[in-house]
Amino acid sequence: MNNQLERVRCNLCGADSYEVLHPAKYDQEKDKDLAVKFRSSGDETLIDQVVKCKHCGLIYINPRLKSGLIIRGYSQGEDEMFVSQAKGRELTFARSLKLMNKHFPKKGRVLDVGTAGGSFLHVAKKDGWQVWGCEPNRWLTKWAKKHYKLNITPGTIFDGKYKSNFFDVVTLWDVLEHTPDPKRVLLECNRILKKGGLLVVNYPDLGSSIAKAMGKRWIFLLSVHLYYFTPKTIKKILNMTGFRTVKTKMHFQQLSLGYLIFRMQAYSNVLHKIGKTVSKGLRTDNLQIPYWLGQTLVLAKKK
Repeated sequence: MNNQLERVRCNLCGADSYEVLHPAKYDQEKDKDLAVKFRSSGDETLIDQVVKCKHCGLIYINPRLKSGLIIRGYSQGEDEMFVSQAKGRELTFARSLKLMNKHFPKKGRVLDVGTAGGSFLHVAKKDGWQVWGCEPNRWLTKWAKKHYKLNITPGTIFDGKYKSNFFDVVTLWDVLEHTPDPKRVLLECNRILKKGGLLVVNYPDLGSSIAKAMGKRWIFLLSVHLYYFTPKTIKKILNMTGFRTVKTKMHFQQLSLGYLIFRMQAYSNVLHKIGKTVSKGLRTDNLQIPYWLGQTLVLAKKK
């Protein structure tokens, strides 16, 4: 595996001095197939070394899989499990859209980066927004076309070759922590946003109370998360890339009970079996459940 890894400097300050928070556990690797490892519903618990920059406090995986391999992994494979939860995501995004509209009431052009199956764009389009999206996974872009009639650009934000000062809003839902170079992504978001445009980012917050309480068993400690932001480091990187934070809040998401119980298996077989038995007995597998496990939503304006 060593020949697939690369060492990286801190994405926030460029330093190469860090302390190790979680040592690597490569012997526990579950998904060797990159298309499986990096699928949107991927649940491989953390096996990589996590470090904390001694200069600015950014927490990230180092060393990590080479960037080209990561992008390739995201672009391949199918993910029926992920799209099975489209209804819950639509409900989640409908609530989030109300908040977005408060901060940007004049509906215009919105780009969703890493849009997956396009559930956010579907909701935004119905609400009157002009929508654009990009997504590395080819199968998901085809799914969005078939189910939502959306034309999603296959690839990353850089593949879209969007015009400068073009969009009113750019969104990154559960995306920034997956990108090999978050600072470069945010600078590109800044370039394509109009002055005063709105950036919407939600991320798993390592500084949240539940993350601290769960420690090493926090559900978002995953090998696909290359960066672990806190309120301090997310504010720093946004400011550095030309944004001013205007709103930060807890972000509740909605998924079916059956899916949440399925995801529980990676952490506790006992709780998974009990939950599965009870849910099937009560026929509540499709019940939509709002949940919060440390997800944080940030709204920022282009300076």
